[in-house]
Amino acid sequence: MPRLAHQVFFKLKNRDEASVKQLLDACEEYLTNHDGSVDFAVGQREPRYDRPVNADYDVALHVVFEDQAAHDRYQVAERHLKFIEQQKDNWDSVQVFDTNLRD
Repeated sequence: MPRLAHQVFFKLKNRDEASVKQLLDACEEYLTNHDGSVDFAVGQREPRYDRPVNADYDVALHVVFEDQAAHDRYQVAERHLKFIEQQKDNWDSVQVFDTNLRD
């Protein structure tokens, strides 16, 4: 089975540095070290990369899972659901891109 890349792009209602930092910290607290995850990265959009092809977002989350089953377990994991519940009120929009990765 192919690895699954779960990429999430968050645009915040309140786009100040404190709100961005809060989301970055929450991602690191709640979304790391899930069963079956093989890679994790989270970061803030860099204003210098403002090009027409670059989407409008504040925080990008990238998690790679060993397979779809691991991703499916993550979706219902208590820590993941707690993250959503705590953070969702400051999200203006969320875009999710799930991709099977080639070996």
